[in-house]
Amino acid sequence: MSTYPVDIKSTNLTGTGTIFAGPCRILGVYYDATAGAGTIEILDNATSLCTLNTPDGSTYSHSQYLQFPGTGLRCLTSGKATLTTINKVTFFYG
Repeated sequence: MSTYPVDIKSTNLTGTGTIFAGPCRILGVYYDATAGAGTIEILDNATSLCTLNTPDGSTYSHSQYLQFPGTGLRCLTSGKATLTTINKVTFFYG
């Protein structure tokens, strides 16, 4: 059972875009790496918070789930993502 103090929402991106247009905390990501090795960069508006390297889905598992520790990655302005060679990502945020 989760102990996160707010409702958790999700958004699915198939390309670079906005996770949530306002302050939020990115709690986790689920991605499909069938397009090949790439990166998922999570930003607070224009400031990079982290970059995740994803494996080539033809060699390794096609999908992965990653949960961030604590209360997640804090976006003070707006949660955004830049996707490179990854075309299916679901972000969980609160």
